[in-house]
Amino acid sequence: MKKILNFALVLALLPALMMTSCKKDEPDVVNAYTTLKTYMVTNSLDLPDLAKNWVIDPKSTTMGGAIDSVTSTMPGYHVFDIRPAADFAAGHIKDAINVPLKDVLTVAANYNDKPICVVCFTGQTAGQAVMALRLSGYSNAVVLKWGMAGWNSSLSTPWTAKSQANGNTAVSSPNWVTTAAPANGSFLEPVWTSTATDGAAILKERVQAVLDGGFSLGSADEILATPANYVIHNYWPEGDYTTFGHYAGAFNTPVIALAGDLVKTFDPSKDCMIYCYTGQTSSIASFWMNVLGYKTKGIGFGANRLVYDQLKAAGKPVYKGAKNWAVVTD
Repeated sequence: MKKILNFALVLALLPALMMTSCKKDEPDVVNAYTTLKTYMVTNSLDLPDLAKNWVIDPKSTTMGGAIDSVTSTMPGYHVFDIRPAADFAAGHIKDAINVPLKDVLTVAANYNDKPICVVCFTGQTAGQAVMALRLSGYSNAVVLKWGMAGWNSSLSTPWTAKSQANGNTAVSSPNWVTTAAPANGSFLEPVWTSTATDGAAILKERVQAVLDGGFSLGSADEILATPANYVIHNYWPEGDYTTFGHYAGAFNTPVIALAGDLVKTFDPSKDCMIYCYTGQTSSIASFWMNVLGYKTKGIGFGANRLVYDQLKAAGKPVYKGAKNWAVVTD
């Protein structure tokens, strides 16, 4: 009788023993947002920390001396050109390296002796690469402002087609207003899981995942047609929000940061659009936000597409053409 009871006890405990055994073979899965947030704040990886000195303007050479005027090169930088191979072959900066966006971190590991300058068509995709690099320890990585459209006039079409004479699509639109900003909401933090358990490993995993997801922009014109269909964040100072106007219903979000939980003004359950003056700052911000688990996208060419003449008259950042540095095809 005792043998029968012992056998029954073993049978009763068997499912629990099997579950315990299985759990030992499986990695723990946790909501990793809090761990990542703590790691990023501790290591000065908040957005305001990273969004400093991140651009070189080929027209005004904002960070002076970056471009050699004799050779049209950037000797102090490794230049990563993330445009498609065919566009790179048709004309690029001398000594530049053609690197797919998703591979920037892998390639960067072989170029540690100088800072990296990332180049694309317009400076918007490059913002994604530079934020990935800065989050991964390449703190001096920079964007070539305006992309190759700012380097040589033969490559200026992506910007001229969306700005200058073509960049006033919001003027007289009933969906572009100067009203006061609606109150920002306060939302719960994103919930997502990771098999990694420490902040550094989680960050590495997240950065590569966002790179692998590719890059796309929201259409300024499509959003202007029906802004009520979108959750829109205006990423510039409050005074400019009312002075130059904004999409009807857009929130004014001059600072995006983990500090003070300012990221909580974004709803992690919604696709959110972010726009700035040129689409370049919103690009680096959207990448950073998506690493944290938000669903954001920049609006292409920013307000340069919408109220170009007003911005130019006020001395705000606008595309003014290329410097005409030389390009090579070898």
